[in-house]
Amino acid sequence: MEINQINDIRKGYFEAIEDGKEAGKMTYTWAGDSKFIIDHTEVNEGFNGKGVGKKLVMKAVEYARNNNLKIIPLCPFAKSVFDKTEDIRDVLFS
Repeated sequence: MEINQINDIRKGYFEAIEDGKEAGKMTYTWAGDSKFIIDHTEVNEGFNGKGVGKKLVMKAVEYARNNNLKIIPLCPFAKSVFDKTEDIRDVLFS
């Protein structure tokens, strides 16, 4: 599975691609220069149960760590991943 990031000045998204098809997408909005808000995570039919959503969140965590950014997970799914995965909370905005 390939995960791509499309980033704009104000917002962006991570998309998961498998076999040429979009498996899922997670959108975010910038909240200043040093943090972004994950506002929606969506997994397309046929890809449920494959961990697509978590892979998208983990890619956002990797991006945040590499760029010294913080994440505000407003999306209920993303928030649940942060709640269940203690070792990624270093990028949470508090």
